[in-house]
Order: sequence, then C-alpha cells, then structure tokens
Amino acid sequence: MHDKRVALVTGANQGIGLQIAKELVARGLTVLVGSRNPERGEAAASEVGAGAVALQLDVTDHASIASAAERVRNEFGRLDLLIQNAAVSNTKKQPGQTVEEYSSTTRPSNVSLDEMRAVWDTNVFGVLAVYQAMLPILRKTPGARIINVSSGVGSLTTNLDPAFPYRGIFGPVYPASKTALNALTVAMAIELEQEGIKVHAVSPGFTKTNLNGYAGTDTVEEGAREVVRVAMLDADSPTGTFTRWNDVTIPW
Repeated sequence: MHDKRVALVTGANQGIGLQIAKELVARGLTVLVGSRNPERGEAAASEVGAGAVALQLDVTDHASIASAAERVRNEFGRLDLLIQNAAVSNTKKQPGQTVEEYSSTTRPSNVSLDEMRAVWDTNVFGVLAVYQAMLPILRKTPGARIINVSSGVGSLTTNLDPAFPYRGIFGPVYPASKTALNALTVAMAIELEQEGIKVHAVSPGFTKTNLNGYAGTDTVEEGAREVVRVAMLDADSPTGTFTRWNDVTIPW
C-alpha cells in the first residue's frame, strides 16, 4: 500500500480541480489528477509538481472509469479522498450568449432533452459511476472521505426564496443536475454512515472558471478553499453536510 494519503480529483486538469490538487499536494497528499484528456492531465500534473500523478478518467466512459479504478487499486492500494469535481454547465450555449439568455431556452417547457441528458451524464450519472467503481478501494482505506463539488444554485430551499438572486436561472439542466447531485450525496452518506466513510457536498461559490465562461467573481483559490478544508477534517467530523466557505451550511 502507498505510504501517503491518496486523493483522486476528477476534472483536475484546470480550474478549481487543478487548484484543489495543488493545495492537497502542498499538504502532503499524493494526488491523482483526473483528466478526460491524457495530455492535459500530464501537463496539469507537471504544473502541480512532485506528488501529483496524471490519471486518464472520463466520467462518462465506463471503460475509462474501470481502467482508472484498476490503476488506483494496483499502483496505490488505497484511496483516502474521492473529490468529484468534474462537471459541465451546458453543451449548447452560443458564444456571447448570457447565462440569462441561455437559461430562457432551458425552461421545463422548452428544454432540449438531449441537452439535459448530456449535462446530467457528467454531473449526475458520471458521479455515481465513479463512486461505484472507487467504493471498493475507499472501503479498504480507514478514514476515507468523499466530497461532491456541488453548487448553491442546486438548493431547492434557496430557490424557493423570492429574494435569491439566481432564482430566475433555475432549470432542468445545470441547476437541477446539482440538486440531483445533492440527493446522491445524501444517499451515499446514508449508505456509508455505518462504515465510517464521510460524504459531503461543497459549493465553491461563483468562481471564475471555464464552467461559466470565466464570468465568476471568485478566484480559483477562493473556490477551492472549502473543498480543501473539508478534505482535511478529522475522523470525528460529521457526514452528510452541504457547505460553502467557511463551514456555512447551505439548505438542501
């Protein structure tokens, strides 16, 4: 078994995932930099430096997921942290189209089911597929933890508040995919609570990344900090939490 704690971060070749990888390596962990594109993964691992290992992982490809799990099992023999960060916000937003303009085309009454399926394939089904593949390794690692990178726009309670500024963009594609991810987080937490594996949802906030066309207001350092804080919690910490910086609870 590898002698250091091992973390797998999906979608870690850029943005928040890359920053999370950097900060966990700085804290002494070995970080598997999950990337759909092998070349981008290698470049990201080189940027992170010693302690980072590129891992080809396409969360929508079952063969890729199985291969990644086999490599983690054979080369490291442990998985202390699974950070499910890979996500997409859309596949059909036009260049120059605002979030509000795009969201007007994805109302329940007019949304493309193909668009909804494409986003949910990564944000929901991809998360569950990686969870199922990596769970046997997590179960063999004392003190293992899972963090699903969610979003405050997925909170049903918050969206029912007329004062919530992003309420108008809630729809079946990205926002509802994060609602579904939150439901998966709760289901995972319930399934694993007797085994001592902690499961969390974390919102990084409105971070300037490729996911939102770099329209965000927070830096990747700010976006990564709550994930890293939760990743470094001790074994006595609670499970089934949904938080943003700094340990602020978001209602489900």
